[in-house]
Amino acid sequence: MNYAELVVAVSDSTENIFSATDFATMTKLAEQRIYNSVQLPNLRKTSTLTLVPSVPLLVAPTDFLSSFSLAVIAATGEFSFLLNKDVNFIREAYPNPTTTGVPKYYALYGTQTGTPKVQSFLLGPTPAAALSAELNYFYYPESIVTASTTWLGDNFDSVLFNAVMVETARYMKQEKDIVDMMDKEYQQSIVLLKNLGDGKDRGDAYRSGQVRARVS
Repeated sequence: MNYAELVVAVSDSTENIFSATDFATMTKLAEQRIYNSVQLPNLRKTSTLTLVPSVPLLVAPTDFLSSFSLAVIAATGEFSFLLNKDVNFIREAYPNPTTTGVPKYYALYGTQTGTPKVQSFLLGPTPAAALSAELNYFYYPESIVTASTTWLGDNFDSVLFNAVMVETARYMKQEKDIVDMMDKEYQQSIVLLKNLGDGKDRGDAYRSGQVRARVS
């Protein structure tokens, strides 16, 4: 289902024509709800960064939301994964920022004055060389509103459709029972997506066996 088909499907189901701006907003809210309910492979992104010698901060990509892993790549190509800690841990372990070496820890440092939208990581110890680093992180993919087609629309349009229907019910100020019914349909469809994203995509048939339903 592409964006044009989504607009038609929702309009036909609600028997209502929404403005382009309002429908786009409701769709983006629906996508945000879905993306924060299940870990899908297409919500992961990998970026190669470069450490700056004698600078303890590493600037995160502009679309960064949260990290899965951060690894420093040695000149030999060997990966060393950093442990995620709090800022106070790194400040306690390395009280002098001039202490340099190969970083072992990282902490989300947040934004700084002048760059309120750019987050960074505090490294400990401070990098001694301009090594490469590989960041695997969570981000929001481009919305179907602007991309026209997305992985979600192509593979799990039922979840997207039901999530948008929930938003339209609230937008139209429907009765509580209608909103609850829409939300129930959404919850049933998100379970199927979670079976894929949090189940099959995170499993290994050789080690874990096939997916099994619990018998009550």
